[in-house]
Amino acid sequence: RAPRRAEPRGNPGSFDELHRLCKEVFPPQMEGVKLIVTKTLSSHFQVTHTVHMSTLGPSGYRFNATYVGDRQLGPTETHQAKFVTWQFDGEYRGDDCTATLTLGNPDLLGGSVIVVAHFLQSVTARLVLGGELVYHRRPGEEGAILTLAGKYSAPNWVTTLNVGYGGAHASYYHRANEQVQVGVELEANTRLQETTFAFGYQLNLPRANVVFRGLLDSNWSVGGVLEKKLPPLPVTLALGAFLNHWRNRFHCGFSVTVG
Repeated sequence: RAPRRAEPRGNPGSFDELHRLCKEVFPPQMEGVKLIVTKTLSSHFQVTHTVHMSTLGPSGYRFNATYVGDRQLGPTETHQAKFVTWQFDGEYRGDDCTATLTLGNPDLLGGSVIVVAHFLQSVTARLVLGGELVYHRRPGEEGAILTLAGKYSAPNWVTTLNVGYGGAHASYYHRANEQVQVGVELEANTRLQETTFAFGYQLNLPRANVVFRGLLDSNWSVGGVLEKKLPPLPVTLALGAFLNHWRNRFHCGFSVTVG
């Protein structure tokens, strides 16, 4: 018999996307009325206009411009802020590894800086291991936090675990079929001495161009978001509602996305 060929390991992606499949199952928080217009000016440049009218928080307008070249250092977002901050992002993606370095607000004269380093390695075609190192320094204070991460991917499910000094974050994603997907998240915070659990699900109705996402968590919160596409127009309507039984709070939202 011919020897079995090993599966290609492939690039593991970025550190921030380790729990992406599970998080995409959960409905996004919605409140008020939001209009999002996205315009692709070229194959490298894209702009987004966002208008948000809220009853709980401040309303406003946000402009986002993204440039993607052959070698991308990172997207740039322009908006009003109370504090002027800036950062530099650098990323390297190999055939089976990803390394990322971020410098935030470096001040050589004041001796303050924030450094975030990520590294992921595809050990096998299904197993990814890596870690995150966060280092901060300012006058009279210096510290570092190390977090280890691992992800195992099967044909129909993915499990991910982050463990560090600040706590742990575990997630499980399962694709039952083409219409049903579920996700479970468990987060433990050692500093706050609390643990939260959340269950989310997604129902796809391709013939009706409808996607419904729902959640239930340990804080006695339930919620759901219904999205409806209107082909051939590039328009998506979304309606969401969330209720916290413990705090007796309810909020809902509606959004229109063009582009």
